[in-house]
Amino acid sequence: MVKDVFANNGIGLFETAMAWWTPLSKLRGQYTLKGREHLDAALAQGKGVILLGAHFSTLDLGGLLFSDFYPVDAMYRRHNNPMLEAFITRHRLRYFGQAIERSDIRSVVRALRKNHIIWYAPDQDFGPQQSVYAPFFGVPAATITATTRIVKLNESPILMLAQHRLPDNSGYELELFPVITPFPTGDDEADAARINAEIEHAIRKDPTQYMWVHRRFKTHPQGKNHVYNVTDNN
Repeated sequence: MVKDVFANNGIGLFETAMAWWTPLSKLRGQYTLKGREHLDAALAQGKGVILLGAHFSTLDLGGLLFSDFYPVDAMYRRHNNPMLEAFITRHRLRYFGQAIERSDIRSVVRALRKNHIIWYAPDQDFGPQQSVYAPFFGVPAATITATTRIVKLNESPILMLAQHRLPDNSGYELELFPVITPFPTGDDEADAARINAEIEHAIRKDPTQYMWVHRRFKTHPQGKNHVYNVTDNN
C-alpha cells in the first residue's frame, strides 16, 4: 500500500498538469458523476452548499471534471511563496469561479448568499490551537472546528464529494454523498468526528489514492509526529 500511495501521488502530478492545461473537451467521456440528486436537493434550499472535499491524489483534476457539471468556488490556504501562490491560483481559476482564501469570511458569506457551491477540504493538520481531537481511521487526529462555523454562516447544507481514478486508469468517478444531518450538533468534537467519518468513508474506496504524504496525524495527544516516530527494533 505504501508503494501504491507514492505511485498514485506521482500519477497525480501528471493529472494536475492535465487539469491546468488540457482542454476539458479532450477528457469528456472519461468521467462520471454519481449522486447529483443530493446536490440538487441541497441547492434547492437556496442557502448555498458546502461541498466537503479531501486531498485525493486526483485533487486538481477532480476540480476540473466537477466544473463540467456545476459551477463551483473553492476555499484554500494561501501558499507561503508569493510566486507559487500566483501561479497555482491562476491555473485553478480555470475551473473555479472564485478561489477564496480561508480567512476571507466575507467572501464566503457573499458566495453562500448567492447560492454558490463552495468546495472546502478540512482534512489537514493545522495544529492543536484551531482543532479538537477526533478519530480518523481509529487514530486521534487534530481536526479543525472551522467546518462548524462555516456551515453556520448561512445555515448551508454540507455534503461530501469523493473522487477516484478507476482501475487500470480507465477513467474517473466523482460521487456526491447525501447531505450530512444533523450538522452542526452544538458539540465541536461530535461535529469533527462526523466530518472525519464522511471523509474516511470516501477514502476507503481506495485508500492509496489519498495524499497520506501530507502527514494527517502530525499533531497527536502523545506528542508531535507520535504516529510517524516508529522505530524497528528487529
